[in-house]
Amino acid sequence: VQLQASGGGLVQAGGSLSLSCRASGRTFSNNGVGWFRQAPGKEREFAASIDWRGGSTYYTDSVKGRFTISRHNAKNTVSLQMNSLKPEDTAVYYCAAGGGAARFVKMRSFYNYWGQGTLVTVSS
Repeated sequence: VQLQASGGGLVQAGGSLSLSCRASGRTFSNNGVGWFRQAPGKEREFAASIDWRGGSTYYTDSVKGRFTISRHNAKNTVSLQMNSLKPEDTAVYYCAAGGGAARFVKMRSFYNYWGQGTLVTVSS
């Protein structure tokens, strides 16, 4: 499966952006999907994920209450709505798809497929 992330851009602090991850090649409706982000000079870190049914979502503490992940299996897409953005949210955001036990969703090794990344820049 190929993943295409889009929706990044430049936004002022306090603003909002919506990222989209679209799958092609085959459906990813049976996969958990996550968003990771990598800030300049830092390791890639987990941001949010959603299980294959859309019934369970997971967030890193720093984005809880501000980011919302959702999926639309009929459209083969997963969205990440980001509100109240902060300069520290600046990063390249990657979507990824994988499967396995839910306790591993925050680990990069859970995911088999990765998109190319989309840059989010939040100005202060």
